[in-house]
Amino acid sequence: MKKLLTVIVLAAGLIFSNNAAAQVKIGYIRVDDMVGLMPETAKLDSVLQTYQKDSINPQYAQIIELYNYKDSVFKDSVKTPASVRQQISKELPQLLYQIQNWQQIVNQALQNKQDEYLAPLYRKVYKAIQDIAKEKKYTYILNKETLLVAPDADDISLLVANKLNLKIPKSDSDN
Repeated sequence: MKKLLTVIVLAAGLIFSNNAAAQVKIGYIRVDDMVGLMPETAKLDSVLQTYQKDSINPQYAQIIELYNYKDSVFKDSVKTPASVRQQISKELPQLLYQIQNWQQIVNQALQNKQDEYLAPLYRKVYKAIQDIAKEKKYTYILNKETLLVAPDADDISLLVANKLNLKIPKSDSDN
């Protein structure tokens, strides 16, 4: 009798574990690709170029001008009071650091501006993903880059693109 009860319990456990596994539905998507398809993203390069031209480049010219001015005041020790020279001696290395590392400063500023610009687009895509997951009863949606192998049927890119009214370009493998 105990053996029969054990077999029944094991069988019930297997049936319930199969049901639980069947209820898990996993999909995947390339979030960055979806953001890249959005029409707003096409404007990003020109927005960043304008930002660099109008905001960042003038700063560089100001820093150079300020450095040259303070350097000349510092070097003119006859006319410059000691307290002013001391203050300038603290400021010159900071200005020189900015000049020497200007490309890094520019890259960081452009990255920050790009992140600021793309944040609402990512929110839109994530909202669409959540809506699709709810509608299609997906338990998990993963970013495709984390998967080594995944069936095409679980790619929700088309569903999200349709939800966002985006056109997915045909790839060479579609021909």
